[in-house]
Amino acid sequence: MKSLLGGKGANLAEMTNIGLPVPPGLTVTTEACMDYFKADKELPDGLEEEVWEKLKDVEKKTGKKFGDKTNPLLVSVRSGAVISMPGMMDTILNLGLNDETVQGLAQNTGDERFALDCYRRFIQMFGDVVMGIEHYEFETILEKHKAKENVTNDYELSVQALKDIISEYKIKVKRAAGREFPQEPAEQLILAIKAVFNSWDNPRAHVYRQLNKIPDDLGTAVNIQSMVFGNMGNTSGTGVAFTRNPSTGAKELYGEYLINAQGEDVVAGIRTPQPIKQLEQDMPNVYQQFVKVANLLEKHYKDMQDIEFTIENEKLYLLQTRNGKRTTAAAIKIAVDMVEEGLITKEEAILRVEAGQINQLLHPSIDPKAKLNVIAKGLPASPGAACGQVVFDADEAEALGKEGQKVLLVRTETTPDDIHGIIQAQGVLTSRGGMTSHAAVVARGMGKPCVCGCDELKIDYNQQQIIVGDYIINKGDILSIDGSTGQVILGRVPLVEPELSPSFQRLLAWADEIKALGVRANADNPEDARKAREFGAQGIGLCRTEHMFMAPDRLPIVQEMILAENLAEREEALEKLLPVQEEDFYGILKAMEGFPVTIRLLDPPLHEFLPDAEELLVEIMELKHHGADQELIKEKENLLRKVKSLHEFNPMLGHRGCRLGITYPEIYRMQARAIFQATARLTKEGYNVYPEVEIPLVIAALELSFLRTEIEHIAQDVMAETGVEFEYTVGTMIELPRACVTAAEIAQHADFFSFGTNDLTQTTLGFSRDDAEGKFMAEYLNKKIFKDNPFVVLDRNGVGKLIEVAVNGGRSVKNNLLIGICGEHGGDPSSIEFCHLRGLDFVSCSPYRVPIARLAAAQAQVNNPRGK
Repeated sequence: MKSLLGGKGANLAEMTNIGLPVPPGLTVTTEACMDYFKADKELPDGLEEEVWEKLKDVEKKTGKKFGDKTNPLLVSVRSGAVISMPGMMDTILNLGLNDETVQGLAQNTGDERFALDCYRRFIQMFGDVVMGIEHYEFETILEKHKAKENVTNDYELSVQALKDIISEYKIKVKRAAGREFPQEPAEQLILAIKAVFNSWDNPRAHVYRQLNKIPDDLGTAVNIQSMVFGNMGNTSGTGVAFTRNPSTGAKELYGEYLINAQGEDVVAGIRTPQPIKQLEQDMPNVYQQFVKVANLLEKHYKDMQDIEFTIENEKLYLLQTRNGKRTTAAAIKIAVDMVEEGLITKEEAILRVEAGQINQLLHPSIDPKAKLNVIAKGLPASPGAACGQVVFDADEAEALGKEGQKVLLVRTETTPDDIHGIIQAQGVLTSRGGMTSHAAVVARGMGKPCVCGCDELKIDYNQQQIIVGDYIINKGDILSIDGSTGQVILGRVPLVEPELSPSFQRLLAWADEIKALGVRANADNPEDARKAREFGAQGIGLCRTEHMFMAPDRLPIVQEMILAENLAEREEALEKLLPVQEEDFYGILKAMEGFPVTIRLLDPPLHEFLPDAEELLVEIMELKHHGADQELIKEKENLLRKVKSLHEFNPMLGHRGCRLGITYPEIYRMQARAIFQATARLTKEGYNVYPEVEIPLVIAALELSFLRTEIEHIAQDVMAETGVEFEYTVGTMIELPRACVTAAEIAQHADFFSFGTNDLTQTTLGFSRDDAEGKFMAEYLNKKIFKDNPFVVLDRNGVGKLIEVAVNGGRSVKNNLLIGICGEHGGDPSSIEFCHLRGLDFVSCSPYRVPIARLAAAQAQVNNPRGK
């Protein structure tokens, strides 16, 4: 019932039903939350009455009464989204305390210090979450009194100090909020419910939902639960633990706890906690009980659990369990291990790893041979290595990151409000907090390296510097972190490419057994082709020949060809390019031996290979000004004339693609000859190679028919000249709407179709990608006009409909027509699912996204089985 009760509420109810020790409580549903927003932030009719009615049940179970002066029931008020959003929404503990009930709590427990500490915490949390007073305003008062009493920890403060702090907190509330701190528990509870509902709409929750593609219309539940106290002395405590290691996936209890503390102390990273294993020494009976509960919950949910617990006077209570956030490496290991343990099937394991997150595993780590100047060590909270200039502010991290600069976000501890900076940073370093602090959980979820609890760092926000030992690191200086070891290293360190773990390879092998879609790679050189093979590509779906033309040693010859005044001059330049192109194709075909290689003939307009007109004009003016050689000036002026003659108002829709091949057929003839001569050589040497010659930007069947005939003549000539027979196919890239709607005619001349979805998206939407993403795409996404950027996730309702028309048209003529996709969408899991559903044969993406595509293709088959 997660959609109604939220993840936390559903799991609390389930644990209660299993018979586990869960403090009694009630859940206000997600429907009430959405009704609250529809009613302009007014609680739905009858909700308050229902809350008071259900609270009576909690009072019966606990033997305490809400608001009672002598035996008060205190509650926590927590959010609980349908899909877990750790730290993004609000929590309030110890609600129900006031100047009178705090006395009753002190009498009942015989511990005035404990009661005052709870009241102090409650004012601080309520003031922050409900009344909008900044957290640091309270922290400043707290730190002042700790310094005054010369103590380090909150729990060392005296009774008198706590009384003084409470008085000062109340003064701060009145000044900042313009009203007294509310003393009526009923008012406190209603305000807290509203505050938790409001936190669904806060900026950090919006950023998190956008990042993780969580819909905005799910709402949050509110869990009102009777308090249990981890801050009742040395036989009490609070903690968070995972049933397996969320960084590595190892089958071991992983987590931490604090003696004499409440939950926010652990999660917020205010104190650096003890590892969970230490609990075995501190409270052996509680530890053994916790181990049993952890095993039971993991077997019940058949997934790694993230468990929040409190110990009150050596009695264990469970406050939450949920499927734990984990790194991608851990997700893979846990999924594979659980198959081997008989807990889940291979198909379930495939679905346990988010395909898009695999990218995290393909990031560099520190070169083991490098000499490192390690200046500090913290907790290894999220694996991977990162280097960047030190930044102390999340807003600045975001701004610099968007400019393309590599930054390392350094904080004493992060809060949910820092999420936008974490997204743009290369990694995160904090001086406080543990392995389950906000920074650690969020960084792991994003695949960002993170080192937490590095208390050797003395961070001075005012001076914008870190002092560690004898070192002073200023804002803008370069630091590196290793999230796998916890090391903090001065300067930039050399990084090495990752290797795929045995678990990863096993999971991908299962994916290959299951998937129906083929996965190829986009590669323009032998090195990329080899990398693609390493990552499991079954061929090349796009080799862009223009990238070869841009190489410094070829560009002068290409320019010579473009500047040719007649056919003879152009063919002379093409003769020089032929052997160079042949070697290019020889290398790529050889690297991909045994698999097909789709080679797209020249696509961009010719002016892209020439200098910029304005820069040329400036150069000519300077040459004239300095009295340069007249011949050189004349040569530059001729070049400028040619550049101007090739100028187009809209080059994307101009003289490019097959239009070049039709007006200058000698260019495509040279490329075809280079492909076939390389093929003949390799065939002669005993290699099995399968070139697929692709004609770009076709809109009419006769374009393809004309160019196919040219290519076939070249193939026959090369076979006759070399005496070698070889296989090849000729097809087209479908990247314009007209090609989609006339696909049945085009297919008569094609052996294959490959959708170029980048241009197809631009021409279907009428968007220039650069202009759209630079000027208005963000607004379209913010205003929910588009759910996703259509250049990243395929637009199923527009572009997808055209692809459907083209697939149906092409296969109406040739039932077994090979059809694939080679735009950037070929590496996006949602777009891969669409390709699977529409019966395509393959997707092609960049080499580093091949593992993502393999897994996403298998997931599509598990969710929507089709014939292979």
